[in-house]
Amino acid sequence: MRTVIVDDEPLALEVLKTYIAQMSNLELLASCKNALEANEALKMNEVDLLCLDVQMPQITGIEFLKTLKNPPLVLLTTAHPEYALEGYELDVVDYLMKPISLERFMKAINKVEERLAKTETHVTEDHVFVKADKKFVKVYFKDILYIEGLKDYVIIRNEEGRVITLQTMKSLENKLPQDRFIRVHRSFIVNVDKIQSVMGNMLEIIEKGAVKYIPVGKNYRDQLMEMVEKKKI
Repeated sequence: MRTVIVDDEPLALEVLKTYIAQMSNLELLASCKNALEANEALKMNEVDLLCLDVQMPQITGIEFLKTLKNPPLVLLTTAHPEYALEGYELDVVDYLMKPISLERFMKAINKVEERLAKTETHVTEDHVFVKADKKFVKVYFKDILYIEGLKDYVIIRNEEGRVITLQTMKSLENKLPQDRFIRVHRSFIVNVDKIQSVMGNMLEIIEKGAVKYIPVGKNYRDQLMEMVEKKKI
């Protein structure tokens, strides 16, 4: 899980960094000292989990959480139990009292994983149901051209048009067949069968009779070219 931690106390940040480094299912994206730094980290990354201190200068963790339109899953950390009720009213996954033990942190992470498992995407062998416009829409894998991630939502482009769903690229990527889809950019996942050609840092897909150019990020190019080599004749 892609994780951002926020705390104005250096020692508290170091404790969380140490715990995260010991857990293979967590990836630390950013360590922030205040809400402003955290806000930038959330804008720049796809974040699954936010570990957020309550008591911080200028703006508290709870005040910051209220400003987020589509927050990731949240663990609140604090030395003040009186904020627990308000935190749960904001649908945080867990409320951790300092000092936080490794055992307690692991228990909270297990809760986060359980919450992530209760996704609004349901997968079968040949299609996926995604929640869009207050209903579940069936999308066949074979019809998907590519998937584009924007700030707060994901656009699935298929033969008939598009389906917009409120979730992260990472959560949807984890539910796609790995042999049929490949991440080629921070903002794009493509259907391998729909790729027409690969040229440098771009690939071509035919969308509604016209060529659509998809950028290939430098961090994803090696994986793409490995796939091309396997299919080359």
